[in-house]
Amino acid sequence: MEFIRRPSQHPRRLGILPGTFNPPTRAHVALGEAALRFVDEVLFVMPRLLPHKSYEGVGLAGRLEMVERIVSACPRFSLASTEKGLFVDIARECRDAYGPQTLLSLVCGRDAAERAVAWDYGRPDAFQEMLDEFELLVAARQGSFQVPRGMESRVRLLPIAGEYEEVSASLIRDRMRRGEPWEHLVPQAIVSLVRELYGV
Repeated sequence: MEFIRRPSQHPRRLGILPGTFNPPTRAHVALGEAALRFVDEVLFVMPRLLPHKSYEGVGLAGRLEMVERIVSACPRFSLASTEKGLFVDIARECRDAYGPQTLLSLVCGRDAAERAVAWDYGRPDAFQEMLDEFELLVAARQGSFQVPRGMESRVRLLPIAGEYEEVSASLIRDRMRRGEPWEHLVPQAIVSLVRELYGV
């Protein structure tokens, strides 16, 4: 794991927010801010390799630059990149970096949580066992997450403003392609950089 920005104070509870950030949205920021109610620091993590999709358009360096501008505005946000893509692998890298005393929470939306739970890890109870290593903080995203039986003690539903449930990077890219307004859906700090990187 390579840290681009990391607070000097060591957190007792760490929130880990993995994403492709293509581009980062106001919903990503709202998710990170909501997680700060439960954790001391939120680490935005950009995987260099993705288990379920490939990088297209803006590359890793451009995406990291956009996220770095966002996290620099909040002293409790941090940023790293990793070779890993699965939640459990990212959590284990964070465990190595932050030590055994730090409690880990993976922060995500409903769609990412459902993908993680349903992923084929090679055996049926694998994800439930992974929850011994971290908990999930899950925000509604086009619907609420239905916590699977047996996982209730390791999954916390994360309240987030309803206006962000429909905001996604793909929606922003679609608006760019159609020539529709998109600027209100990304943090103000990166509007000019998004225009430059996406050629809009």
